[in-house]
Amino acid sequence: MAGVGLIRAVELAAPATGLMLKWPNDVLLGRGKLAGILLERSGDKVVAGFGVNLAQAPELPDRNTAALAPVALVSPQAFAPLLAAAFARELQRWRDDLPALIGLWLESAHPVGARLTVNPGDGDVLAGEFAGLEPDGALKLRLGSGEVRVIRAADVMLG
Repeated sequence: MAGVGLIRAVELAAPATGLMLKWPNDVLLGRGKLAGILLERSGDKVVAGFGVNLAQAPELPDRNTAALAPVALVSPQAFAPLLAAAFARELQRWRDDLPALIGLWLESAHPVGARLTVNPGDGDVLAGEFAGLEPDGALKLRLGSGEVRVIRAADVMLG
């Protein structure tokens, strides 16, 4: 839900820029990470934090990064209300029609069949193809053997 809200807000600020969602919490511009989301549970509430490279992107040794500034100049003051409104819309959709929200996520994401490398953090790195999402949003990864693994938390890299 947060990813769909974030990509919709960026699309409003910078239409037709080649954005893509990467499971579970990144927005890519081309091959570079433009934005990320951090969710943290506090009791029965979830706090969502958004980081968007509006003006510049950090140089990182382990991944490509991107900033929005080369394609659209957007101030934080202009972007914040776009994000708040998009987040509210997708939060309502999550409450009312989760299958539609999953469909919207899939429309904005790397395609089914895309090669992924998945590190669930247990030392076992998996390689396979994106096989879609579970009804609850978990990643489905098709391994070379044909087995489909359901991934609920992991670091995912395209390619």
